[in-house]
Amino acid sequence: MRNRDDEQIGAVSALVRGAFLVNAVYTESAREHGITSQQGQLLCVLMAQPRGMSELGAMLGLAKSSLTGLVDRTERNGLVRREPDPQDMRAVRVALTPQGGALAEEFYAETCRRVEKLTAGLSPAERDALAGLLGRVVLDNEVPVVFLEPAEGAGRDR
Repeated sequence: MRNRDDEQIGAVSALVRGAFLVNAVYTESAREHGITSQQGQLLCVLMAQPRGMSELGAMLGLAKSSLTGLVDRTERNGLVRREPDPQDMRAVRVALTPQGGALAEEFYAETCRRVEKLTAGLSPAERDALAGLLGRVVLDNEVPVVFLEPAEGAGRDR
């Protein structure tokens, strides 16, 4: 068995492996809530506010046809609804239903708890350093806000 202290992982490998780790947690949490990880992402994005289809496609990195299918399936499950966009009556926005809002809150809280556990072996200072460095990478690359900070996500008005 290797000693963890002797193992060095470069930035690229650490980011890729970290992404796989977080995706696995996300997928497991989604499965336990009876949704797919993409549906979980959609619900989390909609926690802050309803969004237009173009905005959702850009945030989730999905082509129009893939996003339409995702919204259709999630709508059939009673978790989201399409509503007219008050700014453009030709367009629609996607919003959480009451059932979707409740599931989003549960899924979000559980996923936050599980992701937080990933850093259990770090000291508070190491967690802060990790957050600062990853935060810079995310901001420098203009990654859309697809997951709110835990204090921002719970109990939001829709």
